[in-house]
Amino acid sequence: MQIIARHDHDVATLTARIGRERQAKARDRLRCVLLAIQGRTAPQIASHVGRSRRFVQRWCYAYRDHGLEGLVPRRQTGRPPMLDAQQREMFKARVLAGPRDADGVCTLRGRDFKNILEREFNKPMQLTAVYRLLHRLNLSCLKPRPRHRKTDPQAQQTWLKQAPLFSIK
Repeated sequence: MQIIARHDHDVATLTARIGRERQAKARDRLRCVLLAIQGRTAPQIASHVGRSRRFVQRWCYAYRDHGLEGLVPRRQTGRPPMLDAQQREMFKARVLAGPRDADGVCTLRGRDFKNILEREFNKPMQLTAVYRLLHRLNLSCLKPRPRHRKTDPQAQQTWLKQAPLFSIK
């Protein structure tokens, strides 16, 4: 592996950055390039640094092609979210609004959130993904037991007053 320093000050810069770098992986990248500039081969560098030969080649060639700027890793974005920001806000508003008559329940549970995502947003999700989404939206799937919409508090109080003594708390 023939890697030549692109600038006169690169060796000093690499040495200084190796001393300052706190992350082991980033420090190993810099060490690979420095050892390659000093004339070591890829297998020698790999055994010295404790990384694979492909790791050494990748970062040495990045330096060769782009200089010191090439040693900064690109951001890894990962998988895009199922719902965009606007859809997440709409889903959160829908959840906070509570159940509708079409839902056929008096309180929403995980399965109901999953059904809402499938019906209204056309986004089928696994139940665990739904719970993770609720967590990211700062919503809890746990809340006090709901009161049924047909509940009559006056009738409950009347029953408590007329109930036999052993059934009162």
